[in-house]
Amino acid sequence: MTTPILMPALSPTMEEGKLAKWHVKIGDKVKSGDIIAEIETDKATMEVEAVDEGVVADIVVPEGAENVKVNAVIAQLRGEDEKFTPGAKAPAAAPSKPEAKVAAMPTAKSVAAPVAAAMVQQASAAPAPAEGMRVFASPLARRIATQSGVELTLISGSGPHGRVVKADIEAAAKGGVQLRAPAKPVLVVAPSGGATAPAAPSSIPDARLYFSKDSYDELPHDSMRKSIAKRLTASKRDIPHYYLQIDCALDALLDIRKSVNEKAPKDGPGAYKLSVNDFIVKASALALIRVPAVNTSWSETALLRHKHADVGVAVALDFGLITPIVFAAETKSLAQISREVKELAERAKVKKLKPSEFEGGTFSISNLGMFGIKDFTAVINPPQAAILAVGAGEPRAVVKKGALAIATMMGVRLSCDHRVFDGVRGAEWLEAFKGFIEDPVTMLV
Repeated sequence: MTTPILMPALSPTMEEGKLAKWHVKIGDKVKSGDIIAEIETDKATMEVEAVDEGVVADIVVPEGAENVKVNAVIAQLRGEDEKFTPGAKAPAAAPSKPEAKVAAMPTAKSVAAPVAAAMVQQASAAPAPAEGMRVFASPLARRIATQSGVELTLISGSGPHGRVVKADIEAAAKGGVQLRAPAKPVLVVAPSGGATAPAAPSSIPDARLYFSKDSYDELPHDSMRKSIAKRLTASKRDIPHYYLQIDCALDALLDIRKSVNEKAPKDGPGAYKLSVNDFIVKASALALIRVPAVNTSWSETALLRHKHADVGVAVALDFGLITPIVFAAETKSLAQISREVKELAERAKVKKLKPSEFEGGTFSISNLGMFGIKDFTAVINPPQAAILAVGAGEPRAVVKKGALAIATMMGVRLSCDHRVFDGVRGAEWLEAFKGFIEDPVTMLV
């Protein structure tokens, strides 16, 4: 009997990935917990562990294949006691009678046509996902659900981010978990020859229509650029943005920063050097706790008011953009925030972040001030309801106590989700943020 190995969902938003490397070959014995492959998503590279024991009977998706859909069959295992000839393909299953419900199972471009039949068989055996919803579950949970006949789409997962885990399946089999209301079944045509259903056409014409072919170099989209395009297009289309702007004086903050950095340890595990951005992260977190309406996410049935300020800090990479998260930033010192942001940024640049370290969050900061940008507008990063665009600090003429003076001023602009909070709440948040920035001692107590 063969056991399929499926492309895992490494995060709640993952839909496809690149099979970067195989750590096993046909004929190798594997046991549960062995590292068998490396999967590259748009922003991270993760190791995949074996769930079952057996012998690798077939490598379905070759190393280096891109756009491999979640739940696609990537390899096959046989039992160790079964007769096995290295390189032999898994036997094709007898065709089954068509059923009223056929689950969607898109195929990666790299999967050959003969494999499509095996994938259709796997799809018909698995529970059909609810319309418009992809189930986030561990590979072990999926296998147990299939064996137990448990409908994954009806289970409320107890794992991180609602992930369905083994305990949820076992409880469901005993009738011990709360089930979601069943969704209307979806009839989807099974793939053939590795082809995937075409996406809805864009209303924007292809740029290549306007230029001769010898006037440009064509650079194919990588997975990160595709992900950025998809998420931010959806954000601008579906989220009713509005924008609020305020200027903050930085002189007191710069004086305290200089004094603290002069006294900070220069090397060793406790070393740190505060940046202006570290103060911005801390001030944002404290303002989110003071004005909790901004520290909220939208769902179709309720507003999710978060208990901690999980602040994402946008990091520019050579291959795109990522927003690692400082969790519970309101509870951390400036030195802790400084060390954590630097460590997250370093790992982000080599794609070593875990999805849990950059997906989610309750708020984001995008700082282009170091490039001399005075003013810009950022796009909200779902599931968050706000993002702060930070411009450069520069000397400006200001009025203090009725007289002209010179002060270092920084402009910030808050992009807000009007579904979640209205303009007054956004203004209150900016007022609180400005107070912390202009009187930074209040961040230290």
